[in-house]
Amino acid sequence: MSDRSTMPTRIVAGTAHPGLAAAVAAVLGLRPAPCDVERFPDGELRPVVHGVQGGDVYVVQPTGPAVDDHLVELLLLVDACRRAGAGAVTAVVPYFGYARQDRRGRAGQAVGARVALGALASAGADRLVVVEPHTVALEAMSPVPVEMLTAVPLLADGLAELTPDEAVLVAPDLGAVKPAEHYARLLGRPVAVVRKTRLSGESVHAEELVGDVAGRPAVIVDDMISTGGTIEAAVRVLLAHGAAPDIAVAAAHGPLVEAAWDRLGRLPIRCLLVTDTLPAGGARAVPLRVRSVGPLIADAVARLHHGRSLEALLMRG
Repeated sequence: MSDRSTMPTRIVAGTAHPGLAAAVAAVLGLRPAPCDVERFPDGELRPVVHGVQGGDVYVVQPTGPAVDDHLVELLLLVDACRRAGAGAVTAVVPYFGYARQDRRGRAGQAVGARVALGALASAGADRLVVVEPHTVALEAMSPVPVEMLTAVPLLADGLAELTPDEAVLVAPDLGAVKPAEHYARLLGRPVAVVRKTRLSGESVHAEELVGDVAGRPAVIVDDMISTGGTIEAAVRVLLAHGAAPDIAVAAAHGPLVEAAWDRLGRLPIRCLLVTDTLPAGGARAVPLRVRSVGPLIADAVARLHHGRSLEALLMRG
């Protein structure tokens, strides 16, 4: 591959979240490259990109709901950029759908993350940039390098403004312990941990709590909220252990299905803080605050383009 810094930087926006792509481009002093995505009556997509020949191209396309449609569009956009003569193509996937499918839970299951990563490499992506993926093992499954950006400092700044100093940070399951500890270091607050068992895609059973929350407000921190089942189970455990009915929730991603808002609306949650890795939409039964990852992604793009280290922006395993 040629030296990226000698190529013009180009941002290509998919249809999943053009506002975020425009925000990234604006921070870099650019405009997204012209791109048309034609959709046939049967749903088939045909993207056409312009002005990317010889460029260092960054295709911005989260693969949130509808995950399959947006993933296929991303694959076609990457291929279109390659066929238009791009010098390098990076897939910027702020929310990476299928990241939760990183292992088989039982015989006969697919490993969706591995399939999606292989397809991106086959389409022509040189590199993948994601924000707070569900698993740090993503790169081990990928044929191309994966840069995993952290949104924790961005969200921690928001929590410092929205929550009291005496609030306890709560990991709603064991997988969220390391991010919770990262929040704790930044905010100087204690951590509690809920142990859960997932019964199905929508049903979660929380069993016990490690840590002291009695009489204190709590902040539940997680990588994503989809159905709200994990949050509901954690809230029930916190209240049973005497936490104040003054709970905030922070997550990098909010692919909230419609039923999640009803579920969260029945709980004593006074604030939900997410980033804009996905477009905010739907009826909101809980006050929503959104912090933009546009500057974070733009910083990563600039560093990649000029061959500088991303170390300060990355998740810790």
